[in-house]
Amino acid sequence: MTQPSDIALRLLNDVVEEFARATRFPLAFGGYEHDGVVNVTALAGNQTQSLRGLQVVTDRGLGGRAMREKRPRMTADYSRSRLITHDYDSEVLAEQVQILFAMPVMIGDTVRAVLYGGSRGGHSPGTSFVQVGASVARDFAREIVFEDEVAKRLASRPVAAATRGVESDGTVLSQQYVLPNTLREELRGGHAELRRIAASCDDPELQQQLRALEQRLAKIGSFGGPDPRNNRGSHKPTVRLTPRELDVLAYAALGRTNAEIGVSLMLTESTVKSYLKAAMAKLGVSSRHAAVAEARRIGLIP
Repeated sequence: MTQPSDIALRLLNDVVEEFARATRFPLAFGGYEHDGVVNVTALAGNQTQSLRGLQVVTDRGLGGRAMREKRPRMTADYSRSRLITHDYDSEVLAEQVQILFAMPVMIGDTVRAVLYGGSRGGHSPGTSFVQVGASVARDFAREIVFEDEVAKRLASRPVAAATRGVESDGTVLSQQYVLPNTLREELRGGHAELRRIAASCDDPELQQQLRALEQRLAKIGSFGGPDPRNNRGSHKPTVRLTPRELDVLAYAALGRTNAEIGVSLMLTESTVKSYLKAAMAKLGVSSRHAAVAEARRIGLIP
């Protein structure tokens, strides 16, 4: 089975946490599909590790049925349901799951992942969890498409490579670099740390220099070229985020939780949530991972 990249796994972790928040299921988990099998790698709200590494085959269990039918499926009494096979009872019931919801993540007619929500009691989390779960799945599908395109282009450039536009007289118009994944992750960590240092600096002149440096770093890791998710092409960002909104997004891009971001930036968790919510609204997205992707796309963070 092909292993997802570290970036793809971090994206899935973020999506599963967002799925839990949006649907209000106390338990959420999920995995990418490959050759008819979903390998569960991301968990949120779990009490055991029974579901980690679970491999769900098409048409087996609730998730397998959702994969085959290519639509969300739910059972209100998992252990007694006659509409599914019970291949994975030991793993699911170890979490004392009663209500289980499975949402396939579709790209075209292809299942690329499955997201699950579970409740340990007999009460569903509300009436809108199907709609909000579908919204998270659609956002996730768009990010998978984007990451697929990035991976495809990186595969064609196995080392850091440059592309440039040249006028007829030989003048170089532009040059864009695609960095290896490991170097890109180091760059992103350094960028977030530099923003933190700049925010705590009391010297206005030094702070301005640090801000200028972090803006240069943000451009270095830029993917460049047309946006593979639409036909608008590349353009200068028109979104204006506050310094604190950018600080929070820079750490969210590293896969940090709200609590961890708060510790790094000396903010309360509720304040971190407020900054994230404001950034999401300005970027026109509905989840934190989509906000990170959009901020990267327009060059606000690397």
